[in-house]
Amino acid sequence: MTRIFPASTNGDYHGHPVAAYFLTFAALTTIGPGCIHAFLPDGGAGVIAGLDLSQNGKTIIGVFAWAGATQIVWGVMMLLVSLFYRNFVPLFLALIVVERTIIALNQWVFKPGEGPHHPPEAYATLAIIPVALLMLALSLTRRRST
Repeated sequence: MTRIFPASTNGDYHGHPVAAYFLTFAALTTIGPGCIHAFLPDGGAGVIAGLDLSQNGKTIIGVFAWAGATQIVWGVMMLLVSLFYRNFVPLFLALIVVERTIIALNQWVFKPGEGPHHPPEAYATLAIIPVALLMLALSLTRRRST
């Protein structure tokens, strides 16, 4: 397995441990929705997001399934980094900030849906951005030697 998974780099990580724990949390909260989108019959589009699937329902469900597959893979990568390759924690937290900022801009500014309804993730994204920024700052702060 060392060909696929190289030796752990946790000893090279000098940021605050809470940042790595946050990345573990972010990984699990990415894998979970990814599984919902990939494996729930409607991908969560109707039963969770409340979207009207009467027109183009198969396309919407297909897009949710595709997004779910990418969420699962992204979440697994975050989990591996948080547990075994912590020297990549700052990079992954920066990527989360970029990802969530793009999502928020699209959901709220550039491509908002019709009507006042937003899926639950739209609100979660707004909360995640400042927390991810804080965790990024903590991951870049060197721990004091004890």
